[in-house]
Amino acid sequence: MICVLLVACTPDAAPPFTPTPPLAFTAPEFHELDFTEQRRLMVETGVLAWGVEDPAVLEAMETVPRHEFVPVGYLSMAYENHPLPIGYGQTISQPYIVALMTQELNVEAGDRVLEIGTGSGYQAAVLAELGLEVYTIEIIEPLAQQATERLPRLGYDGVQVRHADGYYGWPEMAPFDAIIVTAAPDHVPQPLLEQLKVGAVMVIPVGPVGGYQELWRILRTGETTVQTTSLGGVSFVPFTRDSGSP
Repeated sequence: MICVLLVACTPDAAPPFTPTPPLAFTAPEFHELDFTEQRRLMVETGVLAWGVEDPAVLEAMETVPRHEFVPVGYLSMAYENHPLPIGYGQTISQPYIVALMTQELNVEAGDRVLEIGTGSGYQAAVLAELGLEVYTIEIIEPLAQQATERLPRLGYDGVQVRHADGYYGWPEMAPFDAIIVTAAPDHVPQPLLEQLKVGAVMVIPVGPVGGYQELWRILRTGETTVQTTSLGGVSFVPFTRDSGSP
């Protein structure tokens, strides 16, 4: 067993998924609009200016059409440096956080990466732009289905999407060169640590529901050892589980 002393201050378990009304995504007439300048400004003022400097990450952020991953009602805010709701109580992360987490993975083209929390698919698309082999898990079935349809339409047909409880990872495709988690559990899931290669990194927010959360970079240094680094305080949606999960 790999022991990591990152636990929330309260013992509350992450809640099971409770359905909320879906949101309509980008209407067809918006697909051809040119958002190139908005993406450039987003990267310049909301990513680079905030300390993310990896050239490959900056290029990926400037390439992926974020407006395709947000509901139509939020189109005007697609390139602002804010998280946005995508329905079902979930959000698309702030661009800076997407870039920071991606940079901290320390990956290179061809690496196999596992994402927990597909959402609308934006983070997976950024990873795919880096030439990574991307596997992503989403517990909310409608979001998983939407991402399965959206990603190939936008040219990211190599991304593998699974509808499942991400706590258990994707063992048949392990080990992974990196793991990124986009929802906050109250502890680091042991199955994910075990699916991480020695020498590989997991980036994960940890904290109780409604409480202080911290973004952690976890480097697996050996079969049973890790090195942890705090990347600062964050606010993520809770890590949801299947209602029947232990």
